[in-house]
Amino acid sequence: MTMVLLGYVAMSTELKNASPSKTMTFAQFQKIDDREAAIRKLERIALTNLQNTLRLLKHNAASDIHFYRLTSRLIPLANHEELLDWNYMKPLKSSLREIGDFAKEHGIRIDFHPDHFVLINSPQTDILKNSIRTLKLHYLLLKAMGIEPIHRCVMHVGGNYKETDVSLERFVTNWMEVPAKIQKLMMLENDDTSFTLEDTLYLCEKLNIPLVFDYHHHLAHHQNPNWENHWARVVQTWQHSPLPIKMHISSPKGPETFRHHADYVDIDMFFTFLKEIKGSVPQIDCMIEAKQKDAALFKLIAEIKTRDDVEMIDGSSFYLK
Repeated sequence: MTMVLLGYVAMSTELKNASPSKTMTFAQFQKIDDREAAIRKLERIALTNLQNTLRLLKHNAASDIHFYRLTSRLIPLANHEELLDWNYMKPLKSSLREIGDFAKEHGIRIDFHPDHFVLINSPQTDILKNSIRTLKLHYLLLKAMGIEPIHRCVMHVGGNYKETDVSLERFVTNWMEVPAKIQKLMMLENDDTSFTLEDTLYLCEKLNIPLVFDYHHHLAHHQNPNWENHWARVVQTWQHSPLPIKMHISSPKGPETFRHHADYVDIDMFFTFLKEIKGSVPQIDCMIEAKQKDAALFKLIAEIKTRDDVEMIDGSSFYLK
């Protein structure tokens, strides 16, 4: 039997006043005359974000949720070019370690999805350097948590620049500029406008990167609708990973807004996918990318419990019969 484990992204719609993404813009930072006071305020915001992250993890543990995506906005302005002298890790170390210890104690898989401006295949050197700097931040956060960084960051291939093949090869070339420890951090997913499952598989197989299959993205943008023909190749990209294979599940908001994520997950759409992969892997971790976050997970689980083709394990995981 295949075990299916569900997770959700960053924010909770059930837990109130627990945003892990509180921020300060650089314009706001500049309005504070005393630079040291401004930095202390940044640190207080970051500490609040970390405290709320721990609250979310406790909420997850209480709800039997073992998979969670951390927000990439834990530390405002951490990589801003005017703040590169700021040692943001020093005041945050104990809070970061507490998050990591709790996640490990309760068996919660955590990872990141850096923002869209992280572009490894950019033709601009400064964007590539900033992208690597941002990925290094994620690496350092995981190390400070005591979490093994291997395969903890998923990202898109990047910009298409109206030349798919050229953009793919530029990714390969630029990948050589990425430090080895950052390379090991990465996973790639197919997207809904530029790079299909086949495009992404090309890079993942060539560069030994795990592929996170996004089913909704594939339905929105594909070369061949029959994704299952490539499923064995997707699984193979995970052969050297210490983590179970991962995928993304979401549903279209509507026919005219197909690429937009709906509030909840369409269970029939989800099980169309699951029926195809049943038995192909011992475990698959499914990240729910729905607007209602954990509420979408709870609703989906409630619907799954009524089915006779599953065996429930706990509040977020089950076996496919």
